[in-house]
Amino acid sequence: MLPGDPSPIDGEPLELARGIEIGHIFQLGRKYAEALGLTVQGSDGVPITVTMGSYGIGVSRAVAAIAETTSDTLGLCWPREVAPADVHVVIAGKPGGEQWPVAERLAGELDDAGLRVLLDDRESVSPGVKFKDAELLGIPTIVVVGRGVTDGLIEVRDRRTGERQDIPLADLVAAVSSDAAT
Repeated sequence: MLPGDPSPIDGEPLELARGIEIGHIFQLGRKYAEALGLTVQGSDGVPITVTMGSYGIGVSRAVAAIAETTSDTLGLCWPREVAPADVHVVIAGKPGGEQWPVAERLAGELDDAGLRVLLDDRESVSPGVKFKDAELLGIPTIVVVGRGVTDGLIEVRDRRTGERQDIPLADLVAAVSSDAAT
């Protein structure tokens, strides 16, 4: 059958669509049941050999399906429920700069607030590489500790929508914690 051919069920035109297999069912027949002597009482009271089957949902297939259906052109975009972390803290400043101690403190405070935190404290890569990696990894909330620190502001990005907002440093943990709870 091809797209546009009539459906054998209702005659409507068929359409081609992609699908993702995350589970499967196999009928194993009676080979193993016979070898093991597995019988049950039939409706007439006479023992019958069971027909065996197996089914499964693969964890790796489920993760792949989530990744494929929620990613965008920038990379992964994990739903918070399955994301490897709640918050990705990106230090956008040179090593030893004022952003580093602030970012490390914020990561600790976010962790203390019960959030799973990924801190990008790599010294050998530029902020641009860190931003690109944050998009690729797809953690739901990206906290950028950058130039705004001088003015007491931290940038918070929603990975899915791309929305950005500057939040006062003093309010950051509460704001991110409440976002993570929703």
